[in-house]
Amino acid sequence: MHFERADDDLRLLTAMPKPELHLHLDGSLDPALALELAASRGVDAPRDWAGMRAALVAPERCIDQADLLRAFDLPIALLQDAEALHRASETLLRAKAADGVAYAELRWGPALHTAKGLSLREVIAAVASGASAATAATGIEVRLIATAIRSHDAATNRALATAAVASRDLGVVAFDLAGREAAHPDPLEFSDAFNVAREGGLAITLHAGEWGGAAQVRRALEVHPARIAHGAVAADDAALCAELVARNVVLDLCPSSNVQAAIVAGYGDFPIARLRSRGVRITLNTDDLVVSDLTLSEEYVRVRRRLGLEVAELIEIAREGYAAAFLDDRTRARLLSGFDAWLAARRLAAPPRS
Repeated sequence: MHFERADDDLRLLTAMPKPELHLHLDGSLDPALALELAASRGVDAPRDWAGMRAALVAPERCIDQADLLRAFDLPIALLQDAEALHRASETLLRAKAADGVAYAELRWGPALHTAKGLSLREVIAAVASGASAATAATGIEVRLIATAIRSHDAATNRALATAAVASRDLGVVAFDLAGREAAHPDPLEFSDAFNVAREGGLAITLHAGEWGGAAQVRRALEVHPARIAHGAVAADDAALCAELVARNVVLDLCPSSNVQAAIVAGYGDFPIARLRSRGVRITLNTDDLVVSDLTLSEEYVRVRRRLGLEVAELIEIAREGYAAAFLDDRTRARLLSGFDAWLAARRLAAPPRS
């Protein structure tokens, strides 16, 4: 299937019922909502929409990962009470549903949102209630990923793992680790937290390869993750790619975000084709709706137009997202059935992987 015009691609890929597995709440705060929160919470922030948007969207090209992470400071300051967290979650997921996202895994660091007295459980419950409201309004299916922060101490991250396990009833399905890799490169620093999460029934994922190259992706394998957030630099190491395949580890890729963070030189250098040619399982995501100023449909179109993947290959990547999702088998089958019905109605199909 070949489309000559970018607007044809965008219409098709927006309508496609897509999964998104790598999506940060703090990096996706709607500017209009941020204006309301800043005014009502007395937070020092721009008081006009253009100024707020400029504060929330990161530069197209940052110095490095640490430079990109500065864009999260204001959203975190604004999201310190249950109402704010609920509204941010609901607003984001409604926007995702409008972009054709049928399933989303929403991740954030609950311990970053306790500065004004919320407990970890209360933070998780507020985000979960916003997700439930979005589901009721749009039908989007949502699961939650609790993210530990590399700069937090081991005890704090272990406490988060305990709270995340206790919040499985709220839709928490996985435990993640994110933050500045350069400052805290060794994920085994938080082995206790990973063990608590795994023993409590949560899937394990973590961010890797945003600093330090392929060696950091290899290091991430030491905590035995099911998926790695980012990790595209693994393409530089054929043996590592083979190990990812052998372990069946999925990479949740975010090309535009990696360009912003100066992990790759430019969009045309993003190694999605090399990873797929080596059999590495990958999913396609935005990372952050607002920090990267990008919808998932637009990311699909960029991969189509700038990296040369065919629509059929993008359909295959979307299907891989459902296969890799942290879901029970019944829900996965239901979502895949809806995806296949959408394809059949348009006489589209993804080719089998060779």
